[in-house]
Amino acid sequence: MHLSMHNWMRAEPIEVTIRRLAKYGYESIEIGGEPDKYDTAELRRHLQENGIRCWGSISLMFTGLDLIQADEKGRANTVRYLKDCVTMVKELDGEIMSIVPSEVGKIHAQADPETEWQWAVEGLREVYEYAHKDGIRVALEPLNRFETNFLNRHDQALRLAEEVGPDCGVCLDAFHMNIEEANFRQALLDTGSRLYDFHVADNNRMACGQGALNWAEIVGTLKEMGYDGALTVEFVAPIDRTPANPYKNATASAEKELTEEQLKFIEDHGSGVLSEEFYGWLVEETGKTLLPLIK
Repeated sequence: MHLSMHNWMRAEPIEVTIRRLAKYGYESIEIGGEPDKYDTAELRRHLQENGIRCWGSISLMFTGLDLIQADEKGRANTVRYLKDCVTMVKELDGEIMSIVPSEVGKIHAQADPETEWQWAVEGLREVYEYAHKDGIRVALEPLNRFETNFLNRHDQALRLAEEVGPDCGVCLDAFHMNIEEANFRQALLDTGSRLYDFHVADNNRMACGQGALNWAEIVGTLKEMGYDGALTVEFVAPIDRTPANPYKNATASAEKELTEEQLKFIEDHGSGVLSEEFYGWLVEETGKTLLPLIK
């Protein structure tokens, strides 16, 4: 098991992100699914110079990216996007492509459940076969009900993975599990060997150790299962606009790298533009909580 992190939560040059991860003892990065944004040869150089490897990528299902939308061309475009993400992972020597099948924030159905399920299976099978031939493992991630009306629990993700392919896996996220799973530990155990990726933030989506989750127990269960993948950090700090705000240094002006699409995605997750000082502190605090547990 090792410590990894996403980079989509703060818009900044990726070399800045990589240097921060190296500073605080992280081993890898799970790169946000924006394949057109990166020169993979240059990115490989930044990773090698800092002793960080690419664990994989996570799909960023911006508006219009959705495998269960009614628009056939839109579904085909989403498949192409996911294949491009897989290609990026391959070129960076990564291992995992974690996929959220539907647009984040879309909670209204566009067809009956059977039709949507079949659209998801068809699209994911095409992506799975494309990834499988290059040795990239696909993991399907459920989100909480307030972010998607499709895949909210581990059992749903397992059922879909089984229909997609024999080596299709699941990516679970502690924050979403805390909302949706009846039994956190049992959900992990039931997922078993199909758990390919594990995203971590506390129950309040702050850094691990800043909420109510028992990380020693969670990591202990993962060790018991024989899980040997990444704990990929994905805190999404809320913006406190009240006088009770304990973090006066949390916010900052938008970085020049931040696009309107990225800002909407971050705001849809209940956050905003974070300062480098505050963000770096959250990265450090998560490492202090998790690194002693996974050694």
